[in-house]
Amino acid sequence: MQGLIQRVTQAKVVVADEIVGEIAQGILLLLGIEKQDTELSAEKLLHKVSNYRIFNDENNKMNLSLKDVQGELLVVSQFTLAADTKKGMRPSFSSAATPEQAAQLYDYFVCHAKRCGLTVASGTFAADMQVSLCNDGPVTFNLAI
Repeated sequence: MQGLIQRVTQAKVVVADEIVGEIAQGILLLLGIEKQDTELSAEKLLHKVSNYRIFNDENNKMNLSLKDVQGELLVVSQFTLAADTKKGMRPSFSSAATPEQAAQLYDYFVCHAKRCGLTVASGTFAADMQVSLCNDGPVTFNLAI
């Protein structure tokens, strides 16, 4: 399971000209799910995302987590993160989870984040989405579990 996280001042996702998810300060998570991923993978990645210290403290050092700043989380499914780009000029998605497996784990991730007390918004799985954000910093990290 991979997560590309971006520290944002705001972010939103639009499907068919309708805002389906929107946050203020927090993290935009683009979530890539691979064949070998499980609910335990989702729990481990969520723990890392919510506790990763990428927000500035009073000394302007990245010492605070999403939980520390009571930030919001926007989760967007992003199957292209599972691409193998090492060979050729076209990505291979052979390691990506099936749509059924990915949908189940995506829903699990979002529900588990809410159960953990986070303020969570999400995109629409497998939809054509337009994502807009204001990357704060910019600060972007690729997390893999």
